[in-house]
Formats: sequence, structure tokens, C-alpha cells
Amino acid sequence: MYKIIVKQQLAPCVQLFEVEAAQIAKKAQPGQFIILRINEEGERIPLTIADFNREKGTITLIFQEVGASTVELGQLNAGDFLLDVVGPLGKATHIEKIGTVICVGGGIGIAPVYPIARGMKEAGNEVISIIGARSEDILIYEKEMAAVSDELVITTDDGSKGLKALVTQPLKELLDSDKTIHLVVAIGPVIMMKFVAETTRPYGVPTVVSLNPIMVDGTGMCGGCRVSVGNENKFACVDGPEFDGHKVDFDLLMARQRMYKPHEKQHSEHFAGKKEGGCKCHSH
Repeated sequence: MYKIIVKQQLAPCVQLFEVEAAQIAKKAQPGQFIILRINEEGERIPLTIADFNREKGTITLIFQEVGASTVELGQLNAGDFLLDVVGPLGKATHIEKIGTVICVGGGIGIAPVYPIARGMKEAGNEVISIIGARSEDILIYEKEMAAVSDELVITTDDGSKGLKALVTQPLKELLDSDKTIHLVVAIGPVIMMKFVAETTRPYGVPTVVSLNPIMVDGTGMCGGCRVSVGNENKFACVDGPEFDGHKVDFDLLMARQRMYKPHEKQHSEHFAGKKEGGCKCHSH
């Protein structure tokens, strides 16, 4: 059993849990993830490790309540326990001193890009971060990203905070500037990562994306998280979750994710009929 010692609401439908998991905290690296279960009947929920504290023996998980399982997860409180937390899983981000790194985070993707930006900064790189959300009220981790970045650019779809733009606009401006960009790391909605990769492609700037397909076991056996990268089948759980953004077939990935929408809707409606409460802002 894994105890939740801190619960914090970061934005509507976005929760932060700090969880006691000493063995995972001891080995966790930026870019890795865990899979948890709330109880014996619960689904396996993969979540990127947003932070870790080796001294305290804790990991930080940030999630958005978008379906039945994450809504149920969001109803837990500090002092409650999770049945299973398995990890760290996946390959860690390759971090080294290479020059100037742009870290792009969109929506809930800002959370997993944070430890990468911090690691890149600690390695001696110049870190420029671009974070975006639909509006200011759902923008997360602004202060944390500012603390590990030499420069922070904020965008919102409605202009309520920072630039009224998509993250690709300031990214292109940086690519067009005199500054030499050595690497771009992007985490967020699949469509965002696709357009970030298309923005950097003409400039030949290496671009790493973190993929979040449907996942079951997290060990490469089920094949549910397969993605096409460079015309080869890869498993996000063991080969990733990070891949070369210029080689990922994003359209196939989005099509595979849409396959499960009817099942997710049915599950959410069944859960809503059993329990009251939880977040009301997720869509079916």
C-alpha cells in the first residue's frame, strides 16, 4: 500500500499527489513513469513521474480527471492509500550538456516536462521553456518551470495569460532567431507534439516527444501501446516513452486513441451512475 501524503488541486480537474514510494523515488529519473491501481477492481493507470524526492522517499504524480478511473483517483485524499504503484518504468530522458534546449509543455504535459527541464538546467544547458494552456485558470507549474528555466514563455489560447498563441508560434520565432537551438523536448496533447515536430523539421533541430498511448501492463507484453516510429513498431512502455518526433506517425497514434472513445464514454457513464461528486469539467 502506498500512502498519499499530500493532495493539492492545481487547476480545475487537475490534481497533484505526493505519494510515499521510497524504492521508486530512489531510482526514478526524468522521463519515466509509474502504473498504479486504486484498488483490486481498479484499472491500471499510467502516470509520468512529475517529481521525486529521494530523501523523503516520495514521488509526485499529476493527473487530469478525464475518465472514470482518474475521477475516482481524484476523490482520494491525503492519508488514503493506493493499492499498487509499479515503477519506475520506461527509459529515462537522455540528459547531457549540449547547449541550448527548448522544453515545450502543453496542458497537463507541463508536469512531466518539468523534471526534464530541471535536469537539463542542472547539466549546464541554457533552458528556454514554452508552456501553454487553453486559459490561465488551467495553466499549471508556472513558478516551477520559471525556477529551472533561463527564459519562460507562456501562451494561452484565449490570451488570458502571456501570448495569445499556440506554443508553436514562439518556438518558430526562436528557431528563426540568431540563437542556435540544439534540442527541443515537447510533451503535451498528441496534436501539439505533432505540430511542434513539424515546426522544427525544416530547421533540422532534433526533437524529442513523450508518447502516451493506451497502456496495460507496462512491460511490452500486451502490445497495447505500440506506435509507429520510422515505419517500425515500437512499444511506448519499454522502447519509450520518448521518441524522435520527426519519425513518429502521429496520425496513426491519434487514430488508435480514438478507437477506445466509445468504451471510455460507456465506462464514465457507468461510474457516474454509481457515484456522485468528482470533477464535472471532463468531456465524454
